[in-house]
Amino acid sequence: MTMTQEEVMDSFQKVGMFLTGHFALTSGKHAGNYLNKDALYTDTVETSRLCHAMAEYFAKSGVGVVIGPAIGAAILAQWVAYHLTKITGHDVSAAYADKDGQGGFVLKRGYDAFVKGKKTLIVEDLTTTGGSVRKVVETVRSVGAEVVGVVVLANRGAVTKESVGNPPIFEALVDLDIEAWEPDECELCKKGIPVNTDVGHGKEYLAKKQ
Repeated sequence: MTMTQEEVMDSFQKVGMFLTGHFALTSGKHAGNYLNKDALYTDTVETSRLCHAMAEYFAKSGVGVVIGPAIGAAILAQWVAYHLTKITGHDVSAAYADKDGQGGFVLKRGYDAFVKGKKTLIVEDLTTTGGSVRKVVETVRSVGAEVVGVVVLANRGAVTKESVGNPPIFEALVDLDIEAWEPDECELCKKGIPVNTDVGHGKEYLAKKQ
């Protein structure tokens, strides 16, 4: 039985992943909530638990390889592949996609040949626009692998299946509606609440303002 969204949020809270305050996001917008995905990876028990839930969605999909974009999702790929192996009784491998330095992803280290012809599952921690996941899906398909699905820990931007490359299945352990504003319209800025510079992109935002 996969985890409920309430259980997933409890897990996020337990590891300190779900934060409240004033944050600058990767998109440039500001928000009062933030998902600090890096906080998860130090807790192997919760990481394993969440990845087991991700694996359950694809127990009957014949997955041969799980791929996550580096860095964080490479950890997820290992755990999801491990749990799929345990659940199905068949060996499921893990690999990861590197950034290509031009905004896209590439399968290096012989992974391109390794995944060719295999049923492949793409995993990711967060989706805000779906752009990064779509690029990984396109890269995996370009080397001759069959993408059977995409699964993410949290879909925080109402991302659709089409936005991530239209895989047969797109699942998220939790869907979050986090309100965000452009900096000049930010309600938190208007209230004088300082931007968090420890997580997110607060330092970069403040540096640009100076």
